[in-house]
Amino acid sequence: MAQLQPLIKAPITHSQIVRYAGASGDFNPIHTVVPVAKEAGLPDVIAHGMLIMGMAGQAITTWFNHDQIKNFNVRFQKMTFPGEELTVKGFIKEERDDLLICEVEVMNENKERKLAGTFHVSKEEKNA
Repeated sequence: MAQLQPLIKAPITHSQIVRYAGASGDFNPIHTVVPVAKEAGLPDVIAHGMLIMGMAGQAITTWFNHDQIKNFNVRFQKMTFPGEELTVKGFIKEERDDLLICEVEVMNENKERKLAGTFHVSKEEKNA
């Protein structure tokens, strides 16, 4: 199994979460309003799962040309809170004639897995 170069992200911030809410249109107050999150029993707001998936996607497109990516599937594992520093790791699990079978994971500095997924990559790059 070959490991790809990890992508280390800056710690998640409240303003980053609010900006993502605006960009995505997902204004669920559990993501943006601290008192609402605390009323729900959380210590703080939580980052959108799709924000974390976007970070995984960013890493994948640094490892491979976006035209090579055939699919990308994830499962969300744990909530992500402001202040957490995330690292995206990728692995080539299997090599077929024309396809790479890969895995991706996002973990925080405490080794808590936030997201795990798979993606397939064509070995052939398309000409621009």
